Amino acid sequence: MSPGLADGVTEDRLLGGRVRLLQEREGYRAAVDPVLLAAACPMRPGQSVLDVGIGPGAALLALAARLERRGDWRGLEWRPAAADLARRNMALNELPAAVAVGDAKRPPFTLDSLDHVITNPPFSAGGTLPENEGRATAHAEGATDLADWIKGCLSVLRPRGWLTLIHRADRLDDVLAALHRQCGAVGIIPLWPRAGEAARRVIVRARKGVKSPAVLYPGLVLHGTGPAKYTAEAEAILRDAAPLFPDAPGGARS
Repeated sequence: MSPGLADGVTEDRLLGGRVRLLQEREGYRAAVDPVLLAAACPMRPGQSVLDVGIGPGAALLALAARLERRGDWRGLEWRPAAADLARRNMALNELPAAVAVGDAKRPPFTLDSLDHVITNPPFSAGGTLPENEGRATAHAEGATDLADWIKGCLSVLRPRGWLTLIHRADRLDDVLAALHRQCGAVGIIPLWPRAGEAARRVIVRARKGVKSPAVLYPGLVLHGTGPAKYTAEAEAILRDAAPLFPDAPGGARS
């Protein structure tokens, strides 16, 4: 991590240095979740994608780095200050992305128009929230609950477009309920902190307007027992841009 910058942000690197990311020093800070989200998206070069709840832009930038910036890139954030930071990060990485301010419940984009939507929705339906506004915004659902968030995401997807999201494993029932009758080809990957532990996160992707059955894919163990911070498989995704789903761009996981 670089030293703090003068305006209260720090600069970090993702994907082995492929992505430069300015983040609020005291606010929400992207970790591994957005990189894993990008690794799960089946986007192909030239397609369009919207990141709903873009935050500082980590997921969109990680996805763009995987595709050598060949695509139509958009972001949505309801907090103007966070949207401004995302725009700075797009410029820093020379990605021509349009970042709008608006509500995930009613995204200000043309209905049924986009190939992909990626999203890392707020995780908490209630309870104690962080005092920092940015962190609280990232963690709490607020006026837009998970079902409305997903409904908004689906509204701008074209028929047969893909929604890819990451969420808490204990909210999987809520995610699947929101997708019911709207999507098929649901793919689920559990993310285990360590071997033998319960999953804390899940990656879910679904295709709008199809009826293909769901698939539970092999999960990913993030941390091993040795001195390395991540398992070799997780490191390949987080640092070397390996895909998470076997049919994602880049081929199967090793």
